[in-house]
Amino acid sequence: MKWFIFCSFIFINVAAKRTFEGYKVYKISPKNVNELNFVKDLERDGIGQLWDDQVNVDFEARIMVKPDNVENFLNKMDSSGVGYKVMIGDLQRVINEQMQPNQIRSSSYLSYSWDRYHDLDTIYKWLDEIVEQYPNIVTSVVMGQSVEGRDIKGIVINYKPEKEHKTIGMIEGTLHAREWISPAVVNWIVKEFLTSDDPGVRIMAENIEWHIFPVVNPDGYVYTFTTNRMWRKNRSTYNFQSCSAFGLDDDMSNGIDLNRNFNFHWMSTGASDNPCTNTYAGPSAFSEPEARAIANYVLGLKDQGRFIYYYGFHSYTQLFVIPYSHVNISGVLEADNYSDMYEIAVRGAEKAKERYNTTYRVGIAAEILYPMSGTSFDWVKHEANVAVSYLIELRDLGEYGFLLPPAQIIPNSLEIMDALIEMDRVTRLLGYYSKSTLILGSFNALVLSIVLAILIR
Repeated sequence: MKWFIFCSFIFINVAAKRTFEGYKVYKISPKNVNELNFVKDLERDGIGQLWDDQVNVDFEARIMVKPDNVENFLNKMDSSGVGYKVMIGDLQRVINEQMQPNQIRSSSYLSYSWDRYHDLDTIYKWLDEIVEQYPNIVTSVVMGQSVEGRDIKGIVINYKPEKEHKTIGMIEGTLHAREWISPAVVNWIVKEFLTSDDPGVRIMAENIEWHIFPVVNPDGYVYTFTTNRMWRKNRSTYNFQSCSAFGLDDDMSNGIDLNRNFNFHWMSTGASDNPCTNTYAGPSAFSEPEARAIANYVLGLKDQGRFIYYYGFHSYTQLFVIPYSHVNISGVLEADNYSDMYEIAVRGAEKAKERYNTTYRVGIAAEILYPMSGTSFDWVKHEANVAVSYLIELRDLGEYGFLLPPAQIIPNSLEIMDALIEMDRVTRLLGYYSKSTLILGSFNALVLSIVLAILIR
């Protein structure tokens, strides 16, 4: 009897794993407001599901269409006159390919390799190995627990624990579950901080106490491996309801978008109050234990030293996004050192481009992405007064989107490390390592950009 129950449990879990066989992903480019509304109606009517949180005029949106809706989708597109192009002809095939290790180029450290994407257990095991390997430098830390009770686990890298006045940096990965390139790049940074002999890396690693969490949405990340590769949110079930009106499985109503759940202009823009959407901000700000864990941890660090860095890694679209995400271009100075952050990010983007000619755009979300609110990096900037806070969107520009092939893990990691080294160098030139942090206004930043052009180029 026990064997029967066990076998039934396995069968149910295997059967529950979602397949995307025959699903297609199209690129749509609305050129005016009417076309934009048409694209939004496609999702509202359940014909397709947008990969993008928001869609704007002259914005290349990606929409996923299940096999039963392809004919209807194509008929509507052809009659509308809106431009479109197939980006992925069979989504499941691309998912399967992403699970295959890269045979061309590989790198590994201890039990972790960058020729493939790894599940949560593998990542956590590797973090434990690092603590054992560097007992005087690295310590294990648990930020909190997820909805399903998993540890949100990370490490602290501190080469100078005896130092009286600490300089602090924090790295957050995988707030959105399906963005697998995020923990891969974050783990590369960990490896570099511990093993690289590059002078720029050594300065970053040895002069800053780093708090690094590769996966802050562990339930969602596990779910992308076991059940639904395209899952974005956490796995809260408190808002479960029918999603049939939107042509979606009811499971879509589970989960909260953690990057809309922070209590900074919560639900003011770029977020949804509909549980059946990917940008559902939750019933209230900080309703989710993962978001509260990040916030409490950040506030705990706030008074321990000079908290100068917060990096949140996402994908895709290749961006360095500067706070604040709810404002338009006229409101950028709500962040008092916006000019500094812009200068730092521009220098980083220029350096990232040098290795593989990969272009990263720089700016506030409203200008280079879309307005949003309730985000982690904005909240951190505002509430903890962290000097340099960014949301970094990794590769690519949409050819593979969330399904970036393993062959791009190392190139993406290398160019990002190049950028971080350069950003740190500019940050030091701006005086943020000093005891009295230097905050420059727009005029001084303009003068500084001229000086930096001489010193850095």
